[in-house]
Amino acid sequence: MVSVDAILASLELEPAGEDRFHAQNVATGHQVVFGGQLLAQSVIAGLRGHEGKAVKTLHTVFARSADPDAPVDISVDRIHAGRALASSTVTISQGDRICTRSMVLLSALEPDLIRHAERHATLSPPAPAGAGSHDWAVQVVGGVDLNDPDIVGPPELDVWTCFPGAPDVQATNQALLGFATDGFLIGTAMRPHPGVGQAQAHKTLSTGVLSHTLTFHEPFSAAEWLLLAHRSAYAGHGRSYGRADVYRTDGQLVASFVQDSMIRAMAERTPGAAL
Repeated sequence: MVSVDAILASLELEPAGEDRFHAQNVATGHQVVFGGQLLAQSVIAGLRGHEGKAVKTLHTVFARSADPDAPVDISVDRIHAGRALASSTVTISQGDRICTRSMVLLSALEPDLIRHAERHATLSPPAPAGAGSHDWAVQVVGGVDLNDPDIVGPPELDVWTCFPGAPDVQATNQALLGFATDGFLIGTAMRPHPGVGQAQAHKTLSTGVLSHTLTFHEPFSAAEWLLLAHRSAYAGHGRSYGRADVYRTDGQLVASFVQDSMIRAMAERTPGAAL
């Protein structure tokens, strides 16, 4: 279980110079920092210096894994700031090793000229998280066990996510959703293939996110249930590609994301080396 308080603590960026910060890691029990944490921190860092705007799209390239036992260094380079749009790059590193680099597009709220949005017509959200719960809540629709390599199905996966007690602040909501979007598209790509499951990741299989692009559409609260509807459109040549839409319980589309990943047989490599 991952506590919401621990995730929020990782979003507290400690100043370390002009447009430079340090941040702590979320303990997830893995040998590397969870990619969702790096996405969430990139959302928060990308907002620095762009008051009055919100993140529209975050595009992140994962170059190297990060060590969970050492804090991460975050640097922000502002590219431009206009009336309606702005952009920055965010680099997360440890020492001289770049782990991720993100391009962050920011946008101010403007009135509609046109409007349309897909809606999810048939949603059955889980019961509210228990009173006093402070752990990230996740429920896979249909009880699909991604760790069981003998259970196969289509390359689709619906997952409910909720961060009970999280403050209803736009930047925090976006960061927490970013945290949740990282973890399921690789497992979705594995579903049609017998003998391949997430339990084998980093044991007999070498898996990892290569790039991740997240776009926000409408306001939402991360403290309430959100449905992540995943679909893997392609897997081959040691890679997979997937996309997902995120819906509120009222069926409103609030975000979308796509991901390029690596899924291949385990090979020897130097720890911390580029993939």
